Amino acid sequence: MKLDILAIAAHPDDVELGCSGTLLSHAAKGMKVGIVDLTQGELGTRGTPEGRLIEAQDAAKLMGVTVRENLGLKDGFFRNETEEQLAIIRMIRKYQPEIVLANAIDDRHPDHGKGAKLIADACFLAGLRKIETEIDGVPQAAYRPKNVFHMIQDRFIQPDFVVDITGFMDQKIEAIKAFKSQFLAAQDNEPQTYISSPEFFDSVIYRAKMLGKMVGVEYAEGYTSAKMIGVTNMMDLIHKTT
Repeated sequence: MKLDILAIAAHPDDVELGCSGTLLSHAAKGMKVGIVDLTQGELGTRGTPEGRLIEAQDAAKLMGVTVRENLGLKDGFFRNETEEQLAIIRMIRKYQPEIVLANAIDDRHPDHGKGAKLIADACFLAGLRKIETEIDGVPQAAYRPKNVFHMIQDRFIQPDFVVDITGFMDQKIEAIKAFKSQFLAAQDNEPQTYISSPEFFDSVIYRAKMLGKMVGVEYAEGYTSAKMIGVTNMMDLIHKTT
């Protein structure tokens, strides 16, 4: 199955927080989008790995993604080494996405920056035909995505471009709320965390508003790119109204 966009991120809920509006908006245009979570988030203070897998599938349904897989890498301890790279290479070759959305290049959680480098490296290596992989005994062809873009997560990073998600913010919020064990859960008996408070949830909305304001739309998500970005039609650019 070939995807237009594949979001790959360290933890279940990274995609919902960082780029779900983008997935929603492109799915609404008829594009096929998918998600690969590297870990089950088993080191998270709240919830359980089993519960987060269920929450991830609930969120996927809300976003209309074509597929969501979990690689089961070790939360907090995965490395940018052969085993982890090959696991991601298999997913890249399986779904052959035009674009990969990955973790932020630097962030509060060390898995995010570490994941960003791992994912970008695996995307490059997936295009090398002498790296041999297979799924269910079937050899895979080499394949490299056209672009890898990194979302902006907790720490603010000046984006290279933003995606207008106006019209999809309510659905983004509902997808985040699908992770009931993690967000807006101040009334339960589990330990409270940095992300379980209403203030953190509000910051997600404020970030989208701020990025939208920068280009004259209501809400946006920002991305960085290691490659130069080019366009064939300058009219595709969003211009802030005066």
